[in-house]
Amino acid sequence: MLAKVERSVRAGAAFDRNARELPVRRQRSVAAYVRDARPGILATAPAIYSLLLPLAVLHAWVWTYERLCFPIYGLARVPHRRYFALDRHTLPYLNGLEKANCWFCAYANGVVAYVREVVARTEEYWCPIKHQRPLPEPHSRYDRFSDYGDAEGFRRGPGP
Repeated sequence: MLAKVERSVRAGAAFDRNARELPVRRQRSVAAYVRDARPGILATAPAIYSLLLPLAVLHAWVWTYERLCFPIYGLARVPHRRYFALDRHTLPYLNGLEKANCWFCAYANGVVAYVREVVARTEEYWCPIKHQRPLPEPHSRYDRFSDYGDAEGFRRGPGP
């Protein structure tokens, strides 16, 4: 018989009772986590975490830019929270350091995704022209831009 599945309201994830209790027993202590880490991992951790300050400044700066300029340009604001999935810290099988690592990665990826969308909307407003060479991963609005060298397409503006 299948175990009753309960939904965690905060995390939005479904775990049965056994699935919630088992991970706690599998949690590694912070001391064991650090002791077993390769020296290179420990040596580079400060470099990784040093990104937190520039990311936070970038986040605040772009958020301020969007709030000040988008209303003037008539652009819709970016749904900020949509880009941040800070939920892994609720997993019971992660120790404190692993939770901090997950939080950092989720925050960093959220900032980059949020900034990319703000910049994409800005580019769509100011210069919706595709580049001459193909981009490996263009943003979500790029397909609406006029082709490189298409003056008429540029004057018409971005597509639907």
